[in-house]
Amino acid sequence: MEKSIALFGTSADPPTVGHKKILEELSEIYDFTISYVSNNPNKKHKEDISIRSQLLKILIEDLHNPKVLFNQLVSSKWAVESIKNCKKIYDLNNLDFVIGSDLIKDIFCWKNFDEIIKEASFFIIMREGYQVESNTLKMLEAHKVKFKISNIKIPNISSSKFRLNSNYSNLPTSLIDIIKKNKLYESTKLAE
Repeated sequence: MEKSIALFGTSADPPTVGHKKILEELSEIYDFTISYVSNNPNKKHKEDISIRSQLLKILIEDLHNPKVLFNQLVSSKWAVESIKNCKKIYDLNNLDFVIGSDLIKDIFCWKNFDEIIKEASFFIIMREGYQVESNTLKMLEAHKVKFKISNIKIPNISSSKFRLNSNYSNLPTSLIDIIKKNKLYESTKLAE
């Protein structure tokens, strides 16, 4: 029987307790979860991908879960390339590409969308404040997109919220000292 694989790419700028919860929950659902950091072409990133990938690697190592793997070799700024890289590296036929409900309506504009939906199914994680609207569901069905909507409950925390308020309680404990010592994500705002 073929193993169930989740591919979870994230900009992780920085990785939060939300990312940690997603990885923990995916490990309960899938035989293996492969995670990596990417540069989202639609976002401006605060820290370089090398720093963000090191932080995600540390978070994953701290999980001590053999079902959650970090592999930066999978990474591409284009989902279709990350999916193909993963399938080639791990010799896979099928995988579920994990995506937040905040991004699902954007997939129709992604580079090589038609190829993506042939290469992978989507596993949609609901984010607070981002319901999958009925017209999006109709578009998914019209394009014959294979997808599942998860019932994973994740905290209403995001990397962008952390960057706004530097609330360290939103970060995994294994990352707090590293981020502080290296002065990562410090505000660039000028004092008035």
